Amino acid sequence: METQDLGKILIIDDNEDLLFAAKMLLKKHAKEVMIEKDPRRIPFLVNNNNYDVILLDMNFREDTTSGKEGFHWLKQIKEIDPKAVVILITAFGDVEMAVQALKEGATDFILKPWQNEKLIATLSAAIRLKESYNEVDKLQKKQKQMQTDMKKPYTDIIGQSASMKNIFSIIDKVAQTDANVLILGENGTGKELIARAIHDRSLRKDEIFVGVDMGAITETLFESELFGHKKGAFTDAKDDRAGRFEVADQGSLFLDEIGNLSLPLQSKLLTVLQRREVTRIGTNKAIPVDIRLICATNMPIHENTSENAFRQDLLYRINTVEIFLPPLRERQDDIPILANHFLKSYSQKYRKNFTGFTTAGMDLLQHYGWPGNIRELQHAIERAIIMAEGDTLDSRDFFFLSAKPASDKAPTSVTLNLDDMEKTTIQRAIDKNGGNISKAAKELGLTRASLYRRLEKYGL
Repeated sequence: METQDLGKILIIDDNEDLLFAAKMLLKKHAKEVMIEKDPRRIPFLVNNNNYDVILLDMNFREDTTSGKEGFHWLKQIKEIDPKAVVILITAFGDVEMAVQALKEGATDFILKPWQNEKLIATLSAAIRLKESYNEVDKLQKKQKQMQTDMKKPYTDIIGQSASMKNIFSIIDKVAQTDANVLILGENGTGKELIARAIHDRSLRKDEIFVGVDMGAITETLFESELFGHKKGAFTDAKDDRAGRFEVADQGSLFLDEIGNLSLPLQSKLLTVLQRREVTRIGTNKAIPVDIRLICATNMPIHENTSENAFRQDLLYRINTVEIFLPPLRERQDDIPILANHFLKSYSQKYRKNFTGFTTAGMDLLQHYGWPGNIRELQHAIERAIIMAEGDTLDSRDFFFLSAKPASDKAPTSVTLNLDDMEKTTIQRAIDKNGGNISKAAKELGLTRASLYRRLEKYGL
């Protein structure tokens, strides 16, 4: 049998001679063998280490043959780690005790003195079981994330302009590598679509793509969301939870709005990226992760670095390759293609028979500034299709695009409706800060999460 076949093993027995003999035998075949004679250290050891197999003695006091202690500690182990693979060892084995041990969650039962070949064979079978547990757990996490992703609208990247052809060329070059990518561009330009395109063309395409909106995660939940937590680590931690890094293992992790992270959170993220391992809240276990990192931001991140608002070492870590997505106003050649794509999509969705745009309608779309970029174009066409008559969209169907931008001056007609006043104030704060949610929230005296809830409430 080759070295390291048996993974990481913990042996707990109050017989020091037995511990020494077992360690000498198993260290030839295992990655690591840890021994412990005091069962009271079990909670600490299991909470702070990942073991592939645990060998547990059933009796820790002289002249005790009932196995009650072994069952007690078996229960403790399973409460801490329900998927722990535990093999009970005893000199007083019988059928009833063996059956009870299996019912209590033991994987197997071995008698001492054991035969070396029998012990190694039992551990080998236990290791295969542990590997299957890990694989099922990983598949369940990925399936849950994929089901979440499937609920999100996703369309292929559309564009034939020179700038988009250049971006396609960069994607083709970088996708086959594992280089970290930073995507820059205004809100609504399609940064997540570019991230998904890189993943879909990469060597990790058959693995999971996990997207995280960093702007929507509060500072208090940052570590829990990204690195995971253990049950009971804090008030609402009712179950063990894998963070996004764990879920994305072997696949791609997309961190959107990374420019909004505070300096303390930037430091925590950098540590994980450097060590390539995460530690869940409430435990000291380091879990290795293998991800392809893609980040995006709408902020002037290089300027922020110069102003010490963004860590330069983190920027170096995330931007091996940079991709800049131009705003829609600089891609006028792509507007007709995008417009017709959305026309077809929403005509089918709302069961209407729109065939195209009038000359005036398309002319308006091509000359409008599109501050919200592709997302604004998409919403504009959806709105027009819902409200318009006939089978073509004309300039008058986009009357709402012709409205002058809101003035910074106080409105002449004052409304006393609190919701209307709040909506207007929020819109003005967002416009004033160029769409930067963090700055707008700060000016309004809100957290980012509170502002996002109000944006959803008012459809902004």
